[in-house]
Amino acid sequence: MVQKAKILLVDDRPENLLALEAILSALDQTLVRASSGEEALKALLTDDFAVILLDVQMPGMDGFETAAHIKRRERTRDIPIIFLTAINHGPHHTFRGYAAGAVDYISKPFDPWVLRAKVSVFVELYMKNCQLKEQAELLRLQLAGAGEVREPAGLLAELSARLAAVEEQAEALSKQLDDDSADASAVATAAHLERKLTGLRRALDALEPGTGSGSPPLPSPN
Repeated sequence: MVQKAKILLVDDRPENLLALEAILSALDQTLVRASSGEEALKALLTDDFAVILLDVQMPGMDGFETAAHIKRRERTRDIPIIFLTAINHGPHHTFRGYAAGAVDYISKPFDPWVLRAKVSVFVELYMKNCQLKEQAELLRLQLAGAGEVREPAGLLAELSARLAAVEEQAEALSKQLDDDSADASAVATAAHLERKLTGLRRALDALEPGTGSGSPPLPSPN
């Protein structure tokens, strides 16, 4: 069973959180609410999220300060943040959002279809990255148990088939992003994922009989 991705929704107004849930419910992922920056940071201590939708104007810790804390933590620094704001102060305000680590900046009222499409891209990238990590971990476990009695050829064939499925899905996602309207951040993340897949494929190919002796270095799943 494929585990659902978690999406963190941060807004101090309950009606805004309700609206976001209504828009994103069609993605069939796990939606987690946070009514303040402090509550969002607490949720990020224990759970992994595919993307964060973060309101800028909040009492106490605003969106910019919350994002700064998220980006300072090693565990959460790579989670994409989409800023949501009802106020447009011009390019300086937008620049501050990107400087705080946002991958996108959307002004309210926003188009539900556009928001859902943007979020779905980051959810897909997150799921593909999780699959890549699982394949890398499986390969590490198989190599760690090399001293046990097993059939290396069969294991390599199974690993290769699993990796091929992830490669096919990643290629399809990249094709979806291959147009001028795609977010630059999403395209860059997809390219990073493809590089990791290529590294894992090379490491797996190097384990095939007749390709050399010794164990090749495994690519980092991060």
